[in-house]
Amino acid sequence: MAKELPKTDVVIVGLGWTGGIIAAELAKKGYKVVGLERGKERKTEDFLMGHDELRYASRFELMQDLSKETITFRNNTKMRALPMRQYGSFLLGDGVGGAGTHWNGMTVRFLPYDFEIKTKTIERYGKDKIPADMTLQDWGITWDVIEPYFDKFEQMCGISGEENPLHGKRSNPYPTPPMKSTPAINLFMEGSKSLGLHPYRLPSANLSENYKNPDGIERAACQYCGFCERFGCEFGSKADPIVTVIPVAKQTGNFELRTNANVTKIIHDGKKATGVIYIDTNTGEEIFQPAEVVSVTSYVLNNVKLLLISQMGTPYNPDTGRGVVGKNYAYQTMGASAVGFFENREFNTYAGAGALGAALDDFNGDNFDHSDLEFIHGGIISLSQTGKRPIANNTTKDAERNWGKDFKQQSVKYANRTLNIGSQGASMPYRHHFLDLDPTYKDAFGHPLLRITFDFEEQDRKLIEFTGTQAGKIMEAMGADHVITSNKRGPYNIVPYQSTHNTGGAIMGAEPETSVLNNYLQMWDFHNVFIPGASAFPHNSGYNPTATVGALAYRAAEGIEKYLQQGGLLV
Repeated sequence: MAKELPKTDVVIVGLGWTGGIIAAELAKKGYKVVGLERGKERKTEDFLMGHDELRYASRFELMQDLSKETITFRNNTKMRALPMRQYGSFLLGDGVGGAGTHWNGMTVRFLPYDFEIKTKTIERYGKDKIPADMTLQDWGITWDVIEPYFDKFEQMCGISGEENPLHGKRSNPYPTPPMKSTPAINLFMEGSKSLGLHPYRLPSANLSENYKNPDGIERAACQYCGFCERFGCEFGSKADPIVTVIPVAKQTGNFELRTNANVTKIIHDGKKATGVIYIDTNTGEEIFQPAEVVSVTSYVLNNVKLLLISQMGTPYNPDTGRGVVGKNYAYQTMGASAVGFFENREFNTYAGAGALGAALDDFNGDNFDHSDLEFIHGGIISLSQTGKRPIANNTTKDAERNWGKDFKQQSVKYANRTLNIGSQGASMPYRHHFLDLDPTYKDAFGHPLLRITFDFEEQDRKLIEFTGTQAGKIMEAMGADHVITSNKRGPYNIVPYQSTHNTGGAIMGAEPETSVLNNYLQMWDFHNVFIPGASAFPHNSGYNPTATVGALAYRAAEGIEKYLQQGGLLV
């Protein structure tokens, strides 16, 4: 029998961005908050002199242990799903800070179009533009409502950026100016403008200057060391829950962090959650933490798994299209890119930062006419200078040959003479893309693994063909002597790495028949359970998800406080 602890106001499951924001916001208001994190605690000091590419980038020091818990994957329901035994397509963060510790820092807001995507698409192109098996839906929230929460997240992080000419109206400018503009970035900006496009420097959580945020947290400017993604920041320059919101929560005296606490189930009576069961992985003890509110703030896939194991909400059925938990799993449509080789010009590509770069949105969202195109939405096109670390980067003209004398000669020649333009495309939901519990494989605690059923569709292939072609045109305008364009997309596979931008499965919306959550990220069926994070996205946009994750977390924190004050379903 589980050991029962004293009841708290709020229990939080997972201490990344969403959990950290909710902990800080509610603890500041005087509520008692318990944060449960199954990994270990991390501090900035842990990353001092941590420029170890093999340890962090290749051997995944900051990631979940797949021998204890992983996922299974298949392309369709006719295939047998198999476990992901080694990291490839995406990386599941572990420990305090979660993916907010090892992310790059690109912090772009979703477009106003995204939040009303079904309505806006039909208004402009008619119902026939949406394929019959595409389960597209609006988010149940509009730009005017969500925009202030984007601003709050940016002010907390100190996001460095400049105005995006093709985006929605902002209530405030970015709190810090954009990062440095390198020769490579300048070349991208000039080449794009020569084609009549509208580039802007990327909004970055890597600080361009020293910054003090509204909570009084002070952080130093980025050193451009080139060790951001898959690494923690030794300077605290990259916005991370462990150097922003979690210290604020701790300082209140109202927040208790428990590490090595693996939550296995939400306990409820069918209408209301009463708390959570977790395993202390140091002792093996099973513990029940009662709470007035349960906030599920783990990673996308773990959020959905916890709901399904706890039998909360109606599981999605792809055959009937009914049910909501597991519905609208989406990813990111990657693969469109252009590599440029410069025979007589060198760039210092080994210096950089996670979100150092420039981008354009001319081919993103509905910023361009889709009338004669066989896809909707689009993607951001960008040139990023993240730092070409030596193990993972060896660009040659002959991509098929990765050994021998010629390969070594090309590697040396082009080490500083290649630039890459990439695109992140939006991922639309389909009836046959979903998450459920695997009937065969189990985790270390005997619970079923989560199963992903997903593949790229014709929508994705057409989008990549289009954006890849645009990237090639920009690279040519930049004056590259030789351009290799990638604009083809085969079936989705769990390898190689593509992006850690999994979304959906516990989505928000306007009614309980089509969604798990309302626009306060509150469960329709269990009013004291809130689930912010990318699992709430009804589709994935052509951007990194973190800015939208942060905005929804602030919205959820406001909703939790309202619930604690008045109870019931929020409107």
